[in-house]
Amino acid sequence: MTPNSPAPAPVSRPRRLGWVFLVMALAVGGLGWWSWSREAGEEEAPSEPPVLAEGQNREAGEAPPKSGLVGRGAALERRSSPGTEDMRVSVLSPEQRERLERRELWTARLERAKQTLESYVSATRYPPQSRSIREHPDQVVLAEPERTRPLSREHADVQLRLKQDRVFVVSDEAVHFFVSCEDSQRAPRPCQVLSASAHEAEHVQGAGGVPAVPVAFTDDGAAGDALAGDGIFTGRFQPSKQGFPLYSGTLRVDVRVRSDKAEGMAFLDILYTPSPPATFTGRVREALADGSLLLYLGIHVRKAGRYVVAGRIDNESGEPFAHVSFNEELKEGVQEVKLTVFGKLVLDEAPTFPLQLRDVEGFLLKESGDPDRELMTTMRGYVHTTKEYPATSFSPDEWQSEERSRNRNEFIRDVEEAQRQLDATLGEEKRP
Repeated sequence: MTPNSPAPAPVSRPRRLGWVFLVMALAVGGLGWWSWSREAGEEEAPSEPPVLAEGQNREAGEAPPKSGLVGRGAALERRSSPGTEDMRVSVLSPEQRERLERRELWTARLERAKQTLESYVSATRYPPQSRSIREHPDQVVLAEPERTRPLSREHADVQLRLKQDRVFVVSDEAVHFFVSCEDSQRAPRPCQVLSASAHEAEHVQGAGGVPAVPVAFTDDGAAGDALAGDGIFTGRFQPSKQGFPLYSGTLRVDVRVRSDKAEGMAFLDILYTPSPPATFTGRVREALADGSLLLYLGIHVRKAGRYVVAGRIDNESGEPFAHVSFNEELKEGVQEVKLTVFGKLVLDEAPTFPLQLRDVEGFLLKESGDPDRELMTTMRGYVHTTKEYPATSFSPDEWQSEERSRNRNEFIRDVEEAQRQLDATLGEEKRP
């Protein structure tokens, strides 16, 4: 029953009637039923198809059912009774049921094709190398992993908090590790690093060729430790000076930790490159071209190949705005890589100028092997501040490319095909 349907009248208990009145009531009822059946049969034309749902008659262009119980009454009953869909389908002929299924199928496919086209066009309005920072929440800052894990299976109530100030280490750079203990409510617990050692990660092919070396963890406020006696133990590891001057790949630091009488193990990983394949010169120049702002970074390439370079763009007040990148082949020698701040992205996001480029990192992508890259030394912090530009300097046009056009045309054809099939199905329903 629909919310607007009138409530059924209450049924009173029948009074005791005499046999005469009962027979008379039955006779009158039978006569009324015979009369109604005869009128309904005369109203309904022999060639009239079974009555369909109101929506189906409207969409297919069929004439609405004639007045009377077969038309208005049956439609009202179907709208206001449970199982309406089953009742509607049950009165269809096999051909009508097949048409209904085809219409529902192509209606759904058309809607899905339109959504796919719209989503693709929206997602590709900016080039892959110039995107809103909201699309890269993990790239807002340089990687400084932090995680917790149980001290051991037997002491799951004690949590280890593990953190490091960088993952990628190049040449003479050093990494700092931080270890502390806490309970499930993050309240500090007694903690002590019993031992720690650095070695080649077990998953690296041929691991074990370089012997493990000890790594000291202290809580004395020195060697990178922020505050003495705060329960956070700090370890400093410099691969080039601590046993791995020529190693390239993943290094793992194992730590054994005690909290009261409980003990457990954990590890922290870094990716190390002893000699960078290229270096940033520190020189940055800017230019406007085709309605976008281009930042050219100087780079000295020692090993030719495909390089990936990425940076972050902040607005005047330091709020993250965009993630920009470069991914192309470079030859040996001093040259430039181009980072594009796309014009439409600037107009859509409306950052306040001047913009600031920061935390630029890069690597040489290797075709095979583990690791899959050789790291460049990261330029940390702000490395360039742009000039101020009016909004009229930037183009509102969406990004275009051969690949985008090809994919967009494919999605348009999907929409057109679904529409054609739906129109054909509706045309069949209109035919008698």
